[in-house]
Amino acid sequence: MAETHPMTTPLAPIINEEPRLVPETGVDARVTTAIEPILNAEGYRLVRVRLSGMNGMTLQIMAERADGTMMVEDCESISRLLSPLLDVEDIIDRAYHLEVSSPGIDRPLVRASDFGKWRGHIAKVETSIMIEGKRRFRGTITDAGSTSFTLERDKPSMNDVPIVEIPYDTVSDARLILTDELIEASLKASKKAKQVDGFDEDDAPNEKAPKTDNSKSSMPNTP
Repeated sequence: MAETHPMTTPLAPIINEEPRLVPETGVDARVTTAIEPILNAEGYRLVRVRLSGMNGMTLQIMAERADGTMMVEDCESISRLLSPLLDVEDIIDRAYHLEVSSPGIDRPLVRASDFGKWRGHIAKVETSIMIEGKRRFRGTITDAGSTSFTLERDKPSMNDVPIVEIPYDTVSDARLILTDELIEASLKASKKAKQVDGFDEDDAPNEKAPKTDNSKSSMPNTP
C-alpha cells in the first residue's frame, strides 16, 4: 500500500505579529480587528482586507503562511474558519461573498520585512508624500533597513535620482512586478513548502504551479 501524507501540517501560531504599513479604515478596519487574531492563532498572516462592490458585494481577504507561501487548501481552511465568525460579528450589514486568496506572485508588499525578503526584485511603489519630487516609483529593491528601503529606479529620466531612499511610513501602496526571476523564486518557495508538508509532485498530481492570478476559495455569506 502506498504511503499517504497529509495535505498540510499544523501551523505554529504567529506571536507579536509585525504591523502592516498601511492599515485599513472603515468597515475594512473592523473586519481586520475581528479576524487578524484568529488568523495569527492558526499560523497565518493577514495581508489585506478589502470590501468591494464586485459581484454584488465581495469581502476580499488576502493571507499567507508565516513563510510567505499559501496553498488552495489554506484558502479553503480560512474560509471555513472565518465565515461563521463574520456572521456572528455582523460587521457587514448586507449579503456578500467571502473571497480568500493568496497574495499571488506579483504580491503587495505590506510589511517592512517584505522589502527585505524580496530584495533584488522589481517593485512599483506609491508614497503619501513627495520624495525626490515624485510619488510614484518603479525599480529594483536594493536594500531594506529598519526604517526605510532603497529602490534603484527603472529607466530614470535625466532629472531623476537613480537610487531613491523611501521611508516605510510614507508608503501608501507597493507591489512586486511580475518577472521571470520573480516567478522562479516563487516556484522554489512553493516547492519547498510542499516538501515541508510531507508530499511531493507524485502525491498531489492535480496541484498547479502558481500563476499571476491568485488561487481563490469563495463562499456566499448572508449576515
